[in-house]
Amino acid sequence: MPLKKHKDTGSSNRPDPTVVFYPLLLLALILWILYRSLFYFPVWFDEIIGKALFFGFPVWLYITIAGSSRIADSFSLAKFKPGVLLGLAVGGMFGFTTSVIAVLQNGAMVEPVWLFSSNIFWKEFLLAMFTSFWETLLFFAFVMTVIMDKYPKWSLSGQAVFTAFIFVVFHIPNSFIRFEPVIAIWQILILFLFALGQSFLFATRRNGYALVLSHAIWGMVLLTHSW
Repeated sequence: MPLKKHKDTGSSNRPDPTVVFYPLLLLALILWILYRSLFYFPVWFDEIIGKALFFGFPVWLYITIAGSSRIADSFSLAKFKPGVLLGLAVGGMFGFTTSVIAVLQNGAMVEPVWLFSSNIFWKEFLLAMFTSFWETLLFFAFVMTVIMDKYPKWSLSGQAVFTAFIFVVFHIPNSFIRFEPVIAIWQILILFLFALGQSFLFATRRNGYALVLSHAIWGMVLLTHSW
């Protein structure tokens, strides 16, 4: 008796897991805007707890639904040491460039400042590390990974610009809440350029540790120079 042939139910007939990408991202954006508009918690709560809920949870949910390992792979232990070294190098470039610009703008002398001996510095740096981790996880390990998978025919520049655009959209409410419109627009432009650079760095190295450290150092440089 001949065997019956079953219809092929291969991967071509499986639903695309990236269909939940935009709904999850939109939900995270709406909840984040409502949270920043309606509640006024301390900065440490926003950056540690708030972003864990509104940035970290959607990523975990997507990984659970899609079964994707590529997002978590950007934080694999094998990438820790090279990521830290690369993050220090990139962050050092941010610090050097910003310091030179600050000197040229203010016409000041370069003097040593013992930042590392300050307890306040280390508290701010720890907070910056939490901030950079959650933002790297959401915007680059998650958003850019999905964009690269969902739109493989796009150029790297197109993928990076789209990622940077999403990064900026999430930061627009906070910019206009904290600053005057003109200052907020300039800040948004700086954030876009920063996110664009981080997008290219992530695309070439796929290393979350490098982005976390470079992001944290970048934030501390801006804080140090009161930018």
